[in-house]
Amino acid sequence: MISRSLLLLRRVTRQLWFRVVAISLFSLLALAVAPLLAPILPQEWENRFGRDAVLPVLNILATGMLAVTTFSLNVMVSAYRTASTMATPRVYRLLLEDTVTQSVLATFTGGFVYSLSAIILFRARLYPPGAAFVVFVMTVLVVALIVIAILRWIDHLSDLGSMDHTLRLIETRTRNSLQARKDTPSLGGCCDTSEPPADARPIAAAESGFVRFVDMPALNARAEEAGVTIHLTRLPGEFVLRGRPLAMAQGGDEDFCTEATGLIDIGDVRSFEQDPAFGLTLLAETAQRALSPGVNDPGTAIEVMGRIERLLWETLPDGTETEGGEVRFPHIHLPPVTAQELLKACFPPIARCAEDAPEVMQWMDKALSELEHHPNTAMTKAARKMHNSFFD
Repeated sequence: MISRSLLLLRRVTRQLWFRVVAISLFSLLALAVAPLLAPILPQEWENRFGRDAVLPVLNILATGMLAVTTFSLNVMVSAYRTASTMATPRVYRLLLEDTVTQSVLATFTGGFVYSLSAIILFRARLYPPGAAFVVFVMTVLVVALIVIAILRWIDHLSDLGSMDHTLRLIETRTRNSLQARKDTPSLGGCCDTSEPPADARPIAAAESGFVRFVDMPALNARAEEAGVTIHLTRLPGEFVLRGRPLAMAQGGDEDFCTEATGLIDIGDVRSFEQDPAFGLTLLAETAQRALSPGVNDPGTAIEVMGRIERLLWETLPDGTETEGGEVRFPHIHLPPVTAQELLKACFPPIARCAEDAPEVMQWMDKALSELEHHPNTAMTKAARKMHNSFFD
C-alpha cells in the first residue's frame, strides 16, 4: 500500500508535460557539459568536426522536430477524442497516461530544444572551438534516439485510438486494481462490516467529490499515536458531500478528525488506485455506447463482457472477501468490496441497453452461468442471484 506522497509523485510522472520537461532539461544539461569536455579531446578531432560540420545538422533538426512535434500532437489529440467518442469520455484521462506516446513526444520536443539551444550557443560564440566535436557526438546520439522514437511512433499509430487499444488499456488498469484489492481485501485494514460505535466522532469531508485515495499508512500511524480506531464509512469510488462523514473516529478529538481529513483524497473524478469497480464501470459504459441506436455494435458489447468475465474470474480470491489478506493497518476498520458490488458495476448497465440485442443477452446468460462456478463462494452466490433476476 503506497502512501499519498508516492501516489502524488506517480500521478505527476504520468503527466505528459513531466517527460517533456525532463528530457528537455536533460538536453540542456548535455549542452552545458560540452565545453567542459572540450579540453581533453585531441586537436585533430577539433579540426575535422568543427562548427561547419554540426550546424547544418542542428538546423535540420530544429526545423524538422518542430513540425513533427506539432503534427504528432494533432494526431494524438484526434486519436484520443475518437477513442473517447467510441468508448466513454472517462477513458480520455487514461489515454493521456500512455507511456509510449509520452516518450515519443518528449523525444521530439527534447530534440527540438536541444538543436535550437545549440544553434543559439554557437551563433553567440559561447562555445570554444573544441566543443563543436562534443556537440557533434551528442547530435549523432540525439538523431539515433529520434529515429528510434519515429519507428516506435509509426508502430504505435497503427493501434492508437482504436477500440482494441482502448479496451486493452482499460482492462490492464482494471486488472491491476482488482489484483491489488485481491491481495489486500480491505486495503490492509481490518475487515469490518458492522456499524461504527455510537460514541465515535465523525471525520467530515473537506470538499464535495469522489473519494479517490485513502493514505492508509499515514492514517494508521496517526491513529496508533493517538490511540484511535477509525471506521471508514466512505470507500474509494463513493461520492461524498462537504461536511458529511467520511469516517468515524472512536476515541478521537476534533483536532485528530481535522488532521485525518487531510489524509483522504477527494476529487472530481474517480481513480483506479483503490477503486476496483471503476474499471468495470468504464467497460460497461463502453458496451452501453456500442449498444446505442446511433452505433448499434453488439459485437463490441460481447467483447466487453468477455473481458469483464475474464477479469472477475481471474482476479477474485478463491475464498470469500473476508478471508485472507494481511492486516497491516489494525487501527483502520472498513468493509471489503463485495462480489455483488463488482457485478452491479458492470452487468446491469449493459442489460438495460441490450433489451433489443438478443445475442448480447445470450452472452450475458452464459457469462453469469460461468461465474456461478467461481471458486469464490461470494461470487458464486452473487452471480446466481443476478442470473436469476435477469433470466427467470
